[in-house]
This record gives sequence, structure tokens and C-alpha cells, in this order.
Amino acid sequence: MLTMFISVYLKMFMILTPFFVISAFLSLTQKYTAAERQQTAIKVTLAVIVTCFVFFVFGRYIFALFGITLDAFRIGAGAVLFISAIGLIQGTRIVASTDPDQELAVVPLAIPITVGPGTIGALLVMGASLKGMPDKIVASAALLAAILSVGGLLLVSGRLEKVIGQQGLVILTKLTGLFVSAIAAQIFFTGVKNFLG
Repeated sequence: MLTMFISVYLKMFMILTPFFVISAFLSLTQKYTAAERQQTAIKVTLAVIVTCFVFFVFGRYIFALFGITLDAFRIGAGAVLFISAIGLIQGTRIVASTDPDQELAVVPLAIPITVGPGTIGALLVMGASLKGMPDKIVASAALLAAILSVGGLLLVSGRLEKVIGQQGLVILTKLTGLFVSAIAAQIFFTGVKNFLG
């Protein structure tokens, strides 16, 4: 159970692309006071928790509703996640331009910056592939821990930027992209193997 918790935690932490999220968060909230930034970080975290758990819990029903097999979705989700990973590595992932007075927490910070199409695909696949209740509870706890870790990083993002600098965040974003591409390839090839087998 502990091994599963750590595995799901690390996968979801990487898939949530924390360093890209921090970079986007800092650029979109640069005119905010420290208190406003903290408030926004909390709102983003809550929005991500709600969004992630909706897809994680209801993934199986979404597949049944549209008549999609889990392996077909694995192939699609793996491909989308891989494209997201390439965007992170190349530094071309787009941050939506927004009005400074507009509420940023839910859109674009929670969706689509933190929970993009690749993340949604990975959540749907993970939620639908877990069978027993103990596994679902462990995975839910790991998912929540991963989201709270990203939220915690957002809360200290100002200090983090001072320590590692903007260039450091860019390097960490690219490294995250490499890890995410490996996770995407694993999801994709599992889908292909099961589909053909």
C-alpha cells in the first residue's frame, strides 16, 4: 500500500507540472500583493482538488456513457499527455492572457494550466483502472497529497523564485516535461499492448 501511495503521488505530482504552474502563477499574479497571491494560491488548490476528484471518481461512468474502452482512452490520453510534455520541454506551452482584474484562480490557473487535457486523461484512466476500494482510497489519498504539495509550492512561490530564480524554474519545468513524457509513453504503450493483446 505504501509503495502504491508513493508511486501514485510521484506520478500525479509530475503530471500536475508544478514548476510550470509556479512559473505561470508568478507571471499572472505579478501585480498582486503577497496576501492576494496567497488567497489566489488557496483558491487554485481548492479548484484543482474539486476538478481532479470529479474526473478521478466519475471516470468509469464517463467511459460507460460514451462507450469508450479503457485501453482506447489510454492510447488517446497518453498521446495528449506526451504532446503536453513536449510543450513543457520546448517551453511553448501557452499561458492565456487575462485581464489583471479578472479572477484567475479557476480559469486559467486551475484549468487548463494545472489540470490540462493530459492530466484529465491520466485521472480518468487511473480512476477507471483501480478495482478494489482499498486501492481507490490509497490512490485518492496520494492524489490529494500531490495536489496539496503543488498548492504548498504556490503558497511559497514568491520565496521559491528568489531562491532558484526564473531561469531555475524554466530548467525545472523542462525536467518535469521529461518525466511527464515517460509517464505518457507508459500509459500509451500499456493501452496499445492491452488493445492488441
